Amino acid sequence: MPPTSDQRALATALAAMDDAALSELLAVRHAPPAAPWRDLYDVAAALLEPTSIARGLTALPYFPARALTRAVAEGTMVLAGDRAELVASALVDAEGRPYAAVAVSVRDREAPVERTARTDRSTTAEEDAAAAERAFTSAASLADILLRALTEPLTRIGNGALGAGDRRELVESGAVPDGDTADLLVGFAATTGLLHPEEKAWLVTPAGRSWVGSPTLERWMTAADRLREALPGGLRTPDGGWIPAALWVDAYPFDTAWPSHAGVWRARAVTWGLLTPAGGEPPWAAPLAAGAAADGPALGAFLPPEVDRVYLQNDLTAIAPGPLAPHLDVRLRSMAVRESHAQASSYRFSADTIAAAITAGETADSLRSFLSELSLTGVPQPLEYVLTRTADRHGLLRVGRDPVAGRTRVTSDDPGALETVAVDQALRALGLIRHGGALVSRVGEETVFWALADARYPVVAVDETGMPRRLDRARLAPQLPAPAALQRYADLLVRVRAGSESDDADAAWLERELDSAVRARSVVDVVVRLPDGSTRTFRLEATGLGGGRLRGRDRGADVERTLPLSSIASVHPVI
Repeated sequence: MPPTSDQRALATALAAMDDAALSELLAVRHAPPAAPWRDLYDVAAALLEPTSIARGLTALPYFPARALTRAVAEGTMVLAGDRAELVASALVDAEGRPYAAVAVSVRDREAPVERTARTDRSTTAEEDAAAAERAFTSAASLADILLRALTEPLTRIGNGALGAGDRRELVESGAVPDGDTADLLVGFAATTGLLHPEEKAWLVTPAGRSWVGSPTLERWMTAADRLREALPGGLRTPDGGWIPAALWVDAYPFDTAWPSHAGVWRARAVTWGLLTPAGGEPPWAAPLAAGAAADGPALGAFLPPEVDRVYLQNDLTAIAPGPLAPHLDVRLRSMAVRESHAQASSYRFSADTIAAAITAGETADSLRSFLSELSLTGVPQPLEYVLTRTADRHGLLRVGRDPVAGRTRVTSDDPGALETVAVDQALRALGLIRHGGALVSRVGEETVFWALADARYPVVAVDETGMPRRLDRARLAPQLPAPAALQRYADLLVRVRAGSESDDADAAWLERELDSAVRARSVVDVVVRLPDGSTRTFRLEATGLGGGRLRGRDRGADVERTLPLSSIASVHPVI
C-alpha cells in the first residue's frame, strides 16, 4: 500500500488539475470510467497502485523517463525543467519528489540508455528520387483502396487488421503489390483519419472521400500533415516537428512493446516519402520535420505530370498517356473498369459499366458530354452505340416512395418487367407484392433500388414527381469523432470532485490516512496540536481507530497512546 502522505499529496495535486488534464491522466492509466471511486483520495490511491504506475511509466517519453530514473537513483528531486510532464503524469509531487511507490517501480526497471544514435538527416539525389517514387505510388495505391472501400467497406477482423479476403483482392486487382503493403496503407489511412473502424468494417470518412478526388500533390501533402499530427508525443519536438528517425526506437524507454510500434511508424513515414530507409529526410519533408509546412514544389518536381485527356478507341477502351488527373480518373472509373494502371492506364467500357454509371445518377447526355471533353479522338461509334442502347433500355423499372402510403413502389411501363421482378426468388427478402399496377414493399426505397441494381435490372430512382434522382451508395464513416477522454470521464469527475469538496474534506482525508495506516500496521509520525498552540510529534505504530481517537504504540516511550483526531494536525509515514 502506498504511503498515506503520498495519497494525500497526490489527491491535492489532482484537485488542482482541470478536467481536461485529469481526464487525459485517467486515460493514460486506463482507468475505467465506471470506477467506484468516491473522491480524489480514492483516485490518488488507485493511481499509486503498481499496475497503474506501470502504465504511467510505459507512456513516459525519453527525457522525463531519464530524469525520473536519475532522481530515484540519486534520491533527489526532479529538476524544474524536467518536472512538468512528470507532475502531470502523477509520478512526482509538485516539488519533484518521486512518490514512494513510483520509486519502487522505477528501481525495478532498466534505466534509459544515453542516446548515441546517428542523427544525420541529409539525403542523396538517388534517395530523393526513390522517396518521391514511393510517395507517388503510395498515394495512388491508397486512392485505389479508398475507392474500393467507398462501394464495399473493407473487412476488419478481431485484432483490427484488414481481412485476408480483401487483402488478397487488393493484390490481385493491382492496387497494391503485396499483402504487407495493403496492411501498411490501411493502417496509414486509419491513422490519418481517411478510414475509420466501425465494428467489423473499415469505412471511408468524409475527409477520405474528399481526399480521393484531390490532385496527387494535394493528396500527399494532406496525408503527410495528418501523419505528423498523429505521431505519438515522444516522437514530436516542441516546435511541432519530429525528432530524428534514428531516435524513434527509444522514444518510450519503459515500454517494451515500443520498438515494434516505432518500426510501424517509421515504415509509414518511409512509404509516404517522408523518410528514406536510412532515416534521412528528403527536401520536401525536411520543413515538415522542423514544424513547418511541407515543401510541395520540391516533391512536385519529381512527380510525373498528370494528363487531362485520354484516347477513346474502337475496342471500347480508353488509354491515358500518363497519370490521369485524380478527379477525372475517379469519374472515368465510375463508367469503365480500369484494366491496368501505371503511368499509362487503360480502362474498358461495357454495357454493364455504362448501366452502373446511369444507375448511380449519370445520364446519356452527361456521359456523352464528359467523354467528349475527355477524349483526344472524339467518341468512337462503337462506344456511342453502347451508350445509346444502354441508356434507352435503362429506367425500365422506377423505384420511388408512395407519398400517401409511405411505402416503396416499383413501377414500369412494361407489365412483363414487373412480373419478372415479382417472381424473382433472389428478391424475396424485399417482400414485393402487387398493388394497383405496381409492386410495393415495406423495405426502404434505397434498399430496394440497390437490390434491383445488383440483380442487373435496368432501374432508376425517382422522386415524388417521377423525375430521376441520384442515389449515393457510398457508406461513409460517421463524422462524429470517438469520445474524447473528457467526455468518457465526465460523470466520474463530477462524482469524485463532489466527494472531495465537502466542508470537512480535510478531516475526512486525515481520517482516511489514519485508517490506511491502521490497516497496514504502519509506523507513522503524528503531529498533534497542544493546548498552548505548539505542536508535538509522536512516532506511533498505528493499531486502532474509532470513537474519534487514534490508538498506537509510541516507539520512543514504548507506551500505548490514544490521541483525539481533533488534535491531530497531520500524519506522515516513516519510510
